[in-house]
Amino acid sequence: MIRARGLVQTFRSRQGRTTSEVRAVDGVDLDVEDGEVVGFLGPNGAGKTTTLRILTTLLRPTAGTATVAGHDVATQAEQVRRSIGYVSQAGGAFSGARAGDEVVDHGMLYGLPRRVVEERGRALFSQLDLEGLWTRTPRTMSGGQKRRLDIVMGIVHEPRLVFLDEPTTGLDPQARANLWEHIRGLRDRRGATVLLTTHYLDEADALSDRIVIIDHGRVVASDTPAALKEQVAGDLVDLEVEDPAQRAEAAARLERLVAQAGAGAGAGPGATPGPSSSGGVVEQDGRHVRARVRRAGRAVPGLLRELDAAGVALASIEVVRPTLDDVFLALTGRSLRDTGGSSPDAAARGSTTSSTTSSTTSSSSTTPGSTTVPQPTPTPSAPTASTSTPTTGALR
Repeated sequence: MIRARGLVQTFRSRQGRTTSEVRAVDGVDLDVEDGEVVGFLGPNGAGKTTTLRILTTLLRPTAGTATVAGHDVATQAEQVRRSIGYVSQAGGAFSGARAGDEVVDHGMLYGLPRRVVEERGRALFSQLDLEGLWTRTPRTMSGGQKRRLDIVMGIVHEPRLVFLDEPTTGLDPQARANLWEHIRGLRDRRGATVLLTTHYLDEADALSDRIVIIDHGRVVASDTPAALKEQVAGDLVDLEVEDPAQRAEAAARLERLVAQAGAGAGAGPGATPGPSSSGGVVEQDGRHVRARVRRAGRAVPGLLRELDAAGVALASIEVVRPTLDDVFLALTGRSLRDTGGSSPDAAARGSTTSSTTSSTTSSSSTTPGSTTVPQPTPTPSAPTASTSTPTTGALR
């Protein structure tokens, strides 16, 4: 459905008398298969907005090629636009017009008869919980209702591919959860392919078949959410001992488990390495002993039996599954919401830059399963001590 090779987008930015070249997209390869829901993630300024604008024909790439729904974005822009639906973050409905009129006008721009558009629009209003709002104006709707109206406008012409740019930004948790169901329905009920950008990692995890992460204009990871998390060193096991004098014994037992399970890196801010010959696989901090253990759910019961036999009393134990936050921080070294000063990607939106015409680049491939994720240093909050019998914490 989407095939991009070596996409490059450069801009010239002028500050006073100084002109500099900004490379917002730096050799992106991207494949999206028919029927996939793909989450496209990156920090602010990473290049995802620029890439999205290229794929939706709003920008002509400086170099590289891309086809969307079988059409070239540079030479067949009209055919691309007829094949896609685009729901922008800002929304597309005029606040003073009636919602139904906006939907009908939007569909007729694609050459559809008014009768057909109105029939489809009313059916979509019913499917997306907008019944009774056909004659309402968007300015009188809630945030969730307006976002669902934007989606109706984006799919009323029945596109094969839908681009959703941060569709749940600004919505309350209930409205977000409701919209998630409708986004799933685009693929499950309508068979559409969806490319989704979002700043919410839990949203990407819940909705996406595959996740593509872009940073500094290059794709740095592409795989299923589960596979990306699996490449992080393992589940974080955090033991809190009752008696600080027993911390070393607990660390030795946990280190042995790490070696048996083939785990990766240690964890915890401000922690000191434990007695490990492998470079600090187990870390100690106060009464806490922490390490990452692969498939901890299977390994921890045996550890608890060993500790009990050795007379090591635990105040608490916590097992935390890796999250996309761990993956994202490991790959980019920053939070998804970091702005970090000047943003190359902002060149795609700003008015003080202009496109240049040449560049040579190496591609950044998004072949699923090809990414090796660096191991992060997790920052878990210390678990609350408990005087009850220690048990394994719920995997999260």
